[in-house]
Amino acid sequence: MWGLLLALAAFAPAVGLGLGAPSASVPDHAPPATTEAPISTPAQRSSSAQPPAEKSNGTSEQHVRIRIIKKKKIIMKKRKKLTRPTPPVTAGPPVTTNPAEALDLPEKQEPGCPPLGLESLRVTDSQLEASSSQSFGLGPHRGRLNIQSGLEDGDLYDGAWCAEEQDSEPWFQVDARHPTRFSGVITQGRNSIWRYDWVTSYKVQFSNDSRTWWGSRNRSSGMDAVFPANSDPETPVLNLLPEPQVARFIRLLPQTWLQGGASCLRAEILACPVSDPNSLFPEAPVLGSPDPLDFRHHNYKAMRKLMKEVNEQCPNITRVYSIGKSHQGLKLYVMEMSDQPGEHELGEPEVRYVAGMHGNEALGRELLLLLMQFLCREFLRGDPRVTRLLTEMRIHLLPSMNPDGYETAFRRVAPETRAVIQWMERIPFVLSANLHGGELVVSYPFDMTRTPWAARELTPTPDDAVFRWLSTVYAGTNRAMQDPDRRPCHNQDFSLHGNVINGADWHTVPGSMNDFSYLHTNCFEVTVELSCDKFPHENELPQEWENNKDALLTYLEQVRMGIAGVVRDKDTELGIADAVIAVDGINHDVTTAWGGDYWRLLTPGDYMVTASAEGYHTVTRSCRVTFEEGPMPCNFHLTKTPKQRLRELLAAGAKVPPDLRRRLERLRGQKD
Repeated sequence: MWGLLLALAAFAPAVGLGLGAPSASVPDHAPPATTEAPISTPAQRSSSAQPPAEKSNGTSEQHVRIRIIKKKKIIMKKRKKLTRPTPPVTAGPPVTTNPAEALDLPEKQEPGCPPLGLESLRVTDSQLEASSSQSFGLGPHRGRLNIQSGLEDGDLYDGAWCAEEQDSEPWFQVDARHPTRFSGVITQGRNSIWRYDWVTSYKVQFSNDSRTWWGSRNRSSGMDAVFPANSDPETPVLNLLPEPQVARFIRLLPQTWLQGGASCLRAEILACPVSDPNSLFPEAPVLGSPDPLDFRHHNYKAMRKLMKEVNEQCPNITRVYSIGKSHQGLKLYVMEMSDQPGEHELGEPEVRYVAGMHGNEALGRELLLLLMQFLCREFLRGDPRVTRLLTEMRIHLLPSMNPDGYETAFRRVAPETRAVIQWMERIPFVLSANLHGGELVVSYPFDMTRTPWAARELTPTPDDAVFRWLSTVYAGTNRAMQDPDRRPCHNQDFSLHGNVINGADWHTVPGSMNDFSYLHTNCFEVTVELSCDKFPHENELPQEWENNKDALLTYLEQVRMGIAGVVRDKDTELGIADAVIAVDGINHDVTTAWGGDYWRLLTPGDYMVTASAEGYHTVTRSCRVTFEEGPMPCNFHLTKTPKQRLRELLAAGAKVPPDLRRRLERLRGQKD
């Protein structure tokens, strides 16, 4: 959310920046713009209550309007139960404008202050209040930027705060709990597939005690400022205050909203902490990390530069390589980290993290950039845990799978996808996780339901026990997921099930990376939803790193769980490539790498394991997996079949030995 605000700093004086808003063609089922449909004022919603006088004259023709939109996949869904609002004539006039009372902003403004934390849940439900609510599911705790509703309206998880229809003077209030410098407000309408509800203008007030309030005023006229709000449900709209205000409480007072709709909004507040010399309030928690890493957002150029710096700092354990190019020609860079970078060592497993699949989910990219810095730094310091990781496995970090952004790749088989598939097939990966944002949960395959028409259905793999273990390991070591006081991000409380879920039981996703890895490679992969906020502010990155650091390391260490070994030719002791490793009772096989080595993730227990290869006799043996750190060795020596030995001899032009000739004759006689 925050990354795009910085790019708008130089454009603050402009009027009506509608980034990404459709203008040339609007689908029939798209919501109407507020310039085409009348708006309701509080006075028109209640015949008995008269609005204050300033409601009719405190606005302007020259509002500063900055429209922020995240890069995201835009899906226009057909709404069968929704009728487009009609433009009836309102009983009273909409908000009037007066050039003399225009918002008087500095020539150049910057957002400056970071989000207070409504979206990221740092602001708790108890800090949010409202004048009224239509229902519990539309209470003030739902007035968080980008919060998503459930499938049904009227449940406990609706998509905004909505005031009661008879509330003539609605307000939405945030208690910062500490003296705070408020600098701006970001709003959205109601997230719903059934209704259109959004606020079109609002005022802002402040207080130190929640009883005495003062408003944000135009600097030239001294009148209360009326800020333009939304013209559709989803586009976030930023308004910077004419003058930042220091207070504890902030209120948003909707003035007008879409005709036929309700006063509904989702919001984020931009705010900076201020000093409290008299210690009148409890000290605000400090977001930070003891690790001296580069905690900032990186565009493609900055990402490439940082990866180069890490490689130069740790040349003996790192290698930067490209797996292909994006649609726009940007290279897909991978950081490899190992004690022998650039080569697959026999018996050493390959693991990977992938981030940046969706262009608007920036946290995963930053976490992987932080992880490579951390591994390099701690290896140089001699940290035993990191040293063991880098000597026992080969780690691949792809921080940006989709550098072009998700919009470019929509509706086509992108070159990024082909490049990643070839990468997955070229390297014998054993364990992987792809990092996303917007929720706090770990999902595991299968991601697609077995029933084609089912929107969700429990669809486990034959290795369900392993996947549940892997998912629980990450969720159990993630600080945010283990916080007992945290609330759900949107409309599902995953903490009731340990913050893990079968992907298809959440929502079906055909052709996911998790399913492809399991069905077409040896790799076990899960999806980690890292945070409620897909694009957290830079000052939140240290805390997000602390939330995920131990989980990222612990998850990699799970590659030691199960069995591993080498399948060799009994006569030559050479490794056999593409040998099949089958475990009795689990309908999922893995194959050996080109050197004959393999890894099979398993939970503790006793297993009958069979190794087979073309031209060789099959061998079955018992292998035990214990709770001790593994993997447990389980090697195989295969003997060539007579037919295979004959083929090799004939191919080499050699004579067939008498014993082999007699065995072949006996076999022919048995067939006759």
